Amino acid sequence: VARRLSLRKHPECHSMAGGQAIEHLAQTGNQEQLVFRLPMKQYRDCNFSFSGLLNLVNNAIAQKEKEEGIQEGEILSCVGDVAAAVQHAVAVHIMQRTYRAMLFCTKNSILPPKNAALVVSGGVASNQYIRKGLRNLADVNDFALLCPPPRLCTDNGVMIAWNGIERLRAGLGVLHRTDNIRYEPK
Repeated sequence: VARRLSLRKHPECHSMAGGQAIEHLAQTGNQEQLVFRLPMKQYRDCNFSFSGLLNLVNNAIAQKEKEEGIQEGEILSCVGDVAAAVQHAVAVHIMQRTYRAMLFCTKNSILPPKNAALVVSGGVASNQYIRKGLRNLADVNDFALLCPPPRLCTDNGVMIAWNGIERLRAGLGVLHRTDNIRYEPK
């Protein structure tokens, strides 16, 4: 969404990562100016997906560009409202799906009856709006919320690579020959 909104060109956001720019602009935006239908409402599972939401957001941005008479790549006057609405939709989707997972784990005795914890990490855990929503969700359901400090909430790809380096150093689960590996698309 940050890329589609061309936030690298925004004077306040030119040096920020996409998620950070969305969070920054959302602070002054009005999330009620745009309302996005939440993804996967018809599925009663705990999976996350943002592709449907991304499609809705892209269409809304294109419509706003048309209304404002600007070209793709120019900054919308309502960019803060778009950011706020997107951030809110993402937060609600994450909270709803996480709540379903919490209920599932509790019902099936996957978690201990006391001292259950919700761990949130990766880039999404650095967003204070999402973190606050998950804090409220955890509190209401008597879960501890464990989040690293935002400076350690990096992209999960970096975490996976780091884990790979540590496993390689320790010699754990490392394949030395790849001749017999067969790769298949999802």
